[in-house]
Amino acid sequence: MKDLKSSCRIAVVQAAPVLFDKKACTEKAVQLIREAAAAELIVFPELFIPGYPYGMTFGFTVGSRSAEGRLDWKRYYDNSILVPGPETGLLAQAAKEAGAYLSIGVSERDLNTATLYNTNLIFSPEGALVSVHRKLKPTGAERVVWGDAQQDYFPVVDTPWGAMGSLICWESYMPLARVALYEKGVSLYISPNTNDNEEWQATIRHIAIEGHCYFINSDMFFTRDTYPRDLHCAEEIARLPDVVCRGGSCIVDPYGHYVTQPVWDREEIIWADLDMGRVPASRMEFDACGHYSRPDVLELRIHE
Repeated sequence: MKDLKSSCRIAVVQAAPVLFDKKACTEKAVQLIREAAAAELIVFPELFIPGYPYGMTFGFTVGSRSAEGRLDWKRYYDNSILVPGPETGLLAQAAKEAGAYLSIGVSERDLNTATLYNTNLIFSPEGALVSVHRKLKPTGAERVVWGDAQQDYFPVVDTPWGAMGSLICWESYMPLARVALYEKGVSLYISPNTNDNEEWQATIRHIAIEGHCYFINSDMFFTRDTYPRDLHCAEEIARLPDVVCRGGSCIVDPYGHYVTQPVWDREEIIWADLDMGRVPASRMEFDACGHYSRPDVLELRIHE
């Protein structure tokens, strides 16, 4: 491995989006970036713009759709963003002013089709958009909202701390997707997600050990009253618990230990100074795609 910067000051933003409002979400993101400007790397959750519409069916049932649900979907579509577009311009400027790398999840609207993508963006400290990663396979009923990625499968960013990449939420349950990042040598594995269950905490600690990398778990915290009150699916929203997603954002080191403990039930900017020397040191006895691999027996073919 090349010589790397010895430490990384990171801020993981666990915050509630302003659901269905791309303008307000972007404004809130910019404000939070300013609050986290002392960091070298700032990480936001999955779909921070315009939020994760947890619990909504958009009127889809097997074989039919509802007119009311279609209206709610169109509202979400209208508040998804173009990449690049006005919102990414504001985020890029905020990253540049902070002098930090910025990772943030968005609902991306394709310019030439009506398809949406669950996308993670990474900006450089110079304000350049350096990574666009679309979720490979939306999970469960997410498939009625977002399409499968058709490009930008496993981009990584060459940073002063080594390679940095992201997999979105349940992409991290795809073993070969993880290997695709390991093969690119990721030292920083960013996971924007909306997954607050106990099993997920076991998963992320395993992945940190498996990849001998820092696992950045960036989760949502939001409540039922975050939803607009004039949505057509009011009955669906009324059935949700008061706290829809509890969060659980944290950072795990390359040995599977918490650098920061999971944060539950509140908004918070989580700070840490990562000792990047622990990444190569942890790979002394196990390097998943290096000396502990058998490329003559097993290989991964990626269609990028």
